[in-house]
Amino acid sequence: MNDSEPSAAAVEAALAPGHRAPVGRYRLDLVTGQWAWSDEIFEMHGFRPGEVVPTTELVLAHKHPDDRERVDHVLRNAAATGQPFSSLHRIIDAQGRTRTLAVTGQSRRDPDSGSITELHGYFIDVTVAGREQAQREATASIRASAESRASIEQAKGVVMVTYGVSEEEAFQRLRTASNERNVPLRDLAAGLVEWFAEPGTTRFPGADEMTEFLAGPGD
Repeated sequence: MNDSEPSAAAVEAALAPGHRAPVGRYRLDLVTGQWAWSDEIFEMHGFRPGEVVPTTELVLAHKHPDDRERVDHVLRNAAATGQPFSSLHRIIDAQGRTRTLAVTGQSRRDPDSGSITELHGYFIDVTVAGREQAQREATASIRASAESRASIEQAKGVVMVTYGVSEEEAFQRLRTASNERNVPLRDLAAGLVEWFAEPGTTRFPGADEMTEFLAGPGD
């Protein structure tokens, strides 16, 4: 069973070459209900190794309230079916900090009875990787926005010179063409700039040429 909210990109970033995300091992004895955590999992939850006794109640208590029911379902389903599972969810550690953990697991069965006796696997702290991924996405969005604005400003200049109109009128003409052609303004502007900058172009387009371009290809 896969449960990949809020974003699987954090796991991909955490496991990417060159990135060493904190990883801890766990074991849950389904017969006794006892958990065994490696030192890394205590630290992920904001505790010193051995400071608390890990229990299912403790595990669930630290899950983010919006993710707790989902994680409980994942654990119960794994214990009942023995199917391998993964879950990406948030926790709130002992210091009140929100972290994002990826948890993977598989089951172990009693060789005689065939009953599921244990879940074991890994906790991976992908908090930093998720934050870095978000920063990369934000940076890319800002860069794309800046590039779009640059194209629009250049396109406005070409329209202003071609028609001899004001900046406001040039923008209005671009926006009207964008609406009529059902083409995003940034794409229309980029296309106009590319068209104007084609090799061999040595003059501004005439008004008729510009009107034809803004109208788009004919049917």
